[in-house]
Amino acid sequence: MARGGLPARPMARGEEAGRGRREAVRGAARPGRSLKASRRHKMAAAVQGPVGPASGAGAPSSGGTAPGPQGVLIGDRLYSGVLITLENCLLPDDKLRFTPSMSSGLDTDTETDLRVVGCELIQAAGILLRLPQVAMATGQVLFQRFFYTKSFVKHSMEHVSMACVHLASKIEEAPRRIRDVINVFHRLRQLREKKKPAPLLLDQDYVTLKNQIIKAERRVLKELGFCVHVKHPHKIIVLYLQVLECERSQHLVQTSWVASEGTT
Repeated sequence: MARGGLPARPMARGEEAGRGRREAVRGAARPGRSLKASRRHKMAAAVQGPVGPASGAGAPSSGGTAPGPQGVLIGDRLYSGVLITLENCLLPDDKLRFTPSMSSGLDTDTETDLRVVGCELIQAAGILLRLPQVAMATGQVLFQRFFYTKSFVKHSMEHVSMACVHLASKIEEAPRRIRDVINVFHRLRQLREKKKPAPLLLDQDYVTLKNQIIKAERRVLKELGFCVHVKHPHKIIVLYLQVLECERSQHLVQTSWVASEGTT
């Protein structure tokens, strides 16, 4: 009987089926929650690892072999961790005296000339790209650091210069498009060779050059261990000039600034 003494309306076949499904869902709700809880427990146990005496360092393994070194193998190097500091890295004397370029048969004078030309290209490209001076200095430092780990014989000086300019612009929060970097270096090459200015064609050679610069940028990051922070002396120079009350001396400011470019 329904409410008010009226006879109950018989349920249709579709309504009976729907009611049965709802009851089945309600009945399965509690076991489902317990199943999810057990899954979360298993995942947490898998992350924490096995606990007990069998998981100790002195427990013998089933295969009888000692565990290998911990870390991540990238290429032929095993990295167990990365230490990032705010100090400039200083190269030991043995790396300064005997560089990878020398081991490849390059003489000292030629290597020095390539380093100077590379830094001059980065400076000139930064001016044309209207980059801040700190970005140009960062690119020059990255360029020098890279070629103390790799040889000029095996890596293109111009490609690495482009990669360092593009990378330094992003590090110093003044990003430039890689297409603009390529166009600027193309213009600088025309000036060196005293050719008539001509636009760079967006053909297959351009695509190949762009991919080479991207690979060079990745190679620089890998060799430097992604530690690309550079601590420049420019801010300290300005502070010292203000303390000495010499910030109005244009000659002293310019001389100090130029001298700091050789120390970065």
